[in-house]
Amino acid sequence: MRRLSGFLFFLICASLRVAFAQESLLLTLSETVEMAQRQSNDALAAKHSLEAAEWNYRYYQANYLPMVSLSSSPSLNRKVSSITQPDGTNVFVRQNQLSTDLSLSIRQNVALTGGTLFVNSNIYRQDEFEQHTHGYSTVPFSVGYQQSLFGHNSLKWTRRTEPLRVRIARKQYRETMELVAVRASNYFFALASAQTNLDIARQNYAVSDTLHRYALGRYERGGITENEMLQLEVRRLTEETNQLNAEAEVEEAMLALKSYLGIREAVSLSVVPDTLIHDAVINADEALALALAHNPDPEQLRLNVLESQSSLAAAKANRGLKADLYVQFGLSQTGTMLGEAFSKPLNQQYGSLTVSLPLLDWGRGKGQVRVAKSRLELTKTQSEQALEDFRLNVLKMVRQYNLQGYRVRIAYRTRETALRRYEVARWLYVQGRSSLLELNTSINEKDNAQRAFIGALQTYWCLYYGLRSLTLKN
Repeated sequence: MRRLSGFLFFLICASLRVAFAQESLLLTLSETVEMAQRQSNDALAAKHSLEAAEWNYRYYQANYLPMVSLSSSPSLNRKVSSITQPDGTNVFVRQNQLSTDLSLSIRQNVALTGGTLFVNSNIYRQDEFEQHTHGYSTVPFSVGYQQSLFGHNSLKWTRRTEPLRVRIARKQYRETMELVAVRASNYFFALASAQTNLDIARQNYAVSDTLHRYALGRYERGGITENEMLQLEVRRLTEETNQLNAEAEVEEAMLALKSYLGIREAVSLSVVPDTLIHDAVINADEALALALAHNPDPEQLRLNVLESQSSLAAAKANRGLKADLYVQFGLSQTGTMLGEAFSKPLNQQYGSLTVSLPLLDWGRGKGQVRVAKSRLELTKTQSEQALEDFRLNVLKMVRQYNLQGYRVRIAYRTRETALRRYEVARWLYVQGRSSLLELNTSINEKDNAQRAFIGALQTYWCLYYGLRSLTLKN
């Protein structure tokens, strides 16, 4: 009975262990980058920013299309008002009125001039409840135009800046996706480096433990000194500590990668660095041409200059003479019946010209123009310097990328050579033909070469995706 109970307890524990065991997920660099570009917070934020820019561009385009609107503003007025009579006296009269109206309007902005062309049609009814009367007033058709004659034409400038702004947003989205790849690569290789350190620690601990047991026999036979025996003991304890630290480092790097990739499930991540790199050498002039054509930074600099020029034009327009023109032509009629209000409409015309000229502003207008000119010149100077820095950065990154390819190959050969040297040194030490110092030196060289190779790969792939973010070309 006790055996049966024990067997059942073992089955329950095994079932729980399987149920709560974490799923393991093995990722390559390309899979990590693809996942980051699909579901990381940086990628989602870039997607929302692009959507906002696209909607802003649609809003801009709508400013150049006809706008149709229907409006109504009914009102009820019940009060006692003071009414001035023809003889100059005031009489208090009780008012009990209901006013209703309905207007249809079509407006079209004119980008060339900055004015607005409009067509209106409206009907108005007023009911007098005290006299039990009502009347209609209609404007079946009216057309008009309003224009600021010397004002700042914002429609002309937005026609130049807004298409440029949405192109910048689209390019920034692609650039951000490549920068996401750079960050994902850093997290990927942080975990790869931690895994390498853990592998090194486990291998070194296994070797140091084996050598320690082997040395015990030699020490008992007098083959090695106590000092050498103690060195092996310290080495074994040190490698055990390194293994514990490496396990914690792997856990931290894995959680950081999961967090960036947006993985919320209880899975255990491990990565496999690809040791293959591209053989092609990038031409610096071609990379620079691609970057100037596709990267958002040069266009952002041009946008900054355009906005400064627009500000200068606005300052000049606000400084001097201002004139607003308003003209309207149409038909109108009134009547006590609705049919009468549309019968035999009468012509109506209205026009106004408002002129304003500042005679004394104590130099405010002139000062605003001078400030706008200074800002424009500063923007041009900063843009030229920023563009030159951008060119130099592209050329510098191309040189670093091409050189890093050679460094990766050298680091790979160094790692292979260091591993071979370690195997030889360990064999010689076991044979008693080499010292412990030489063995420790070979171990350190092996470990450093393995870590240097992972570091060289990380730098290479970060430069690779960094160049893609500059040129926006795969």
